[in-house]
Amino acid sequence: MPPEAQEKIEELQELQETAQQVAEQKEQAQSALNESKTALDALEDVDEDAGMYREIGEVLVETDYESAYDDLENKVDSLEVRVEQLQKQEDRVEEQFDDLQGELQQMLQGGAGGGGPMGPGGPGAGGA
Repeated sequence: MPPEAQEKIEELQELQETAQQVAEQKEQAQSALNESKTALDALEDVDEDAGMYREIGEVLVETDYESAYDDLENKVDSLEVRVEQLQKQEDRVEEQFDDLQGELQQMLQGGAGGGGPMGPGGPGAGGA
């Protein structure tokens, strides 16, 4: 296998690891977003005069309805932005992976010429 092909394979493996990490981060952010939205919805059914506490580390601290609602709303907003950013990053990594995979395929099918167009395989391009 040509050294250029080996380099492409290593790059593909790195991109695959990056894609997994981004997917895990997105899943965690989406989970936190869902929890926060559920809490926000539940808070809308609570009487505004009810006693409220928020967890800070391992301590519960008394708070008021408006502060609790505003904090949750801000958390939801920031998590929505985070999920959106991670989705864009995931899309970019996937696109890079597909491009690199195509280059590697072309390199392996097209021989060592290397300078040809990046289009679909021409005559004689086939499977292994």
